[in-house]
Amino acid sequence: MGYVAIKGGEKAIDGAADALEALRGGGQPSGSDPLSLHAIEHQLRLLTSRIMSEGGLYHPQLAALAIKQMQGDTLEAGFALRAYRSTRPRLLETPPQDTGQMRLIRRISSAFKDIPGGQMLGPTHDYALRLMRFELAEESPEPFRQMASQFMQNAPREALPDSFPKVLDALRAEGLLPPKPEHRNPAFDITRDPLIFPVSRSAALATMARAETGSMLAIAYSNMRGYGDVHPTVAELRVGYLPVMLPHPVTGELTEAGEVLMTECEVIAMYEPDETATGKDAAPEFTLGYGACFGHNETKAISMAILDRALQKGMRDGPANASEDPEFVLMHIDGVDSMGFANHYKMPHYVTFQSDMDRLRSTRSKYQQCRQDQQEVNHESEL
Repeated sequence: MGYVAIKGGEKAIDGAADALEALRGGGQPSGSDPLSLHAIEHQLRLLTSRIMSEGGLYHPQLAALAIKQMQGDTLEAGFALRAYRSTRPRLLETPPQDTGQMRLIRRISSAFKDIPGGQMLGPTHDYALRLMRFELAEESPEPFRQMASQFMQNAPREALPDSFPKVLDALRAEGLLPPKPEHRNPAFDITRDPLIFPVSRSAALATMARAETGSMLAIAYSNMRGYGDVHPTVAELRVGYLPVMLPHPVTGELTEAGEVLMTECEVIAMYEPDETATGKDAAPEFTLGYGACFGHNETKAISMAILDRALQKGMRDGPANASEDPEFVLMHIDGVDSMGFANHYKMPHYVTFQSDMDRLRSTRSKYQQCRQDQQEVNHESEL
């Protein structure tokens, strides 16, 4: 494909940048107060979570900066964060982390009414009416600052346990789920190695973990609507802070280096025997889908779990639908890739379009000549 560079447009490009900055400041001479990163990180926390996940970097402050810089464009903000991440040196790799040790702020299960440790609704819009709260338009600073302190004063005094058991452990104990794999293959690094199909489940999960939320939701929804057969039950949905365990530089023992906010979802799909693992006489058992991502993003984690289950079926039996095709799914859910390809059409395509016009004009000329020749033949035959 031919491109040509823009020449003589340096002043116009500088003007475009100035116009963008002016609009970021409100577009009026009086302007408005700049957004603080603290306000974006905490008041737009779900947006910050999404950018961290799609940018592939856990850094709330930098995610807030990307949101501010890109004026709320989620695709551009994720792009900027991912680009910054690519400039940072890799110091070490963590061993597999145990999500059972998460410090939870939300934990639900739609599979059971009572689960070990109890349901924890936590912060969610699930049980609220989707009605506009017009009083927020005139919200005053002082009551706004008091909300958190009032919540803490009214919170129950009894201490919560450090961690909660996994719902799936009870099903595994009953033999309704396959046991946990004993041997772990090295995790596929999508930032250093290209996807070559067929891909491992590790590569698929890594790709989905930083995929664009809306893209994953759309393809997962197609599966649930009938272009697939995954109608899952959420065994457990967790939102909380996962301790990051790293080997101590001196002793080598695992030591907590910090924590990251994560969302994890495990779904149970229709049972079927895993003949590849245990033979054709295997007893039927439930199958699982898994999703996990940075930040608080339940829609993405659920969509990821559904697609994980669908892709497992497609990898084993061959895809019957687009949502079960690893190449279709994994090559079309990355927001940065999709945005880049769509937006590259804004770049100068003068050479290719001039070529298209030349071909069209030549074709139309030949078409008109053929019609004229045919009309002359018809006229002579009539005579």
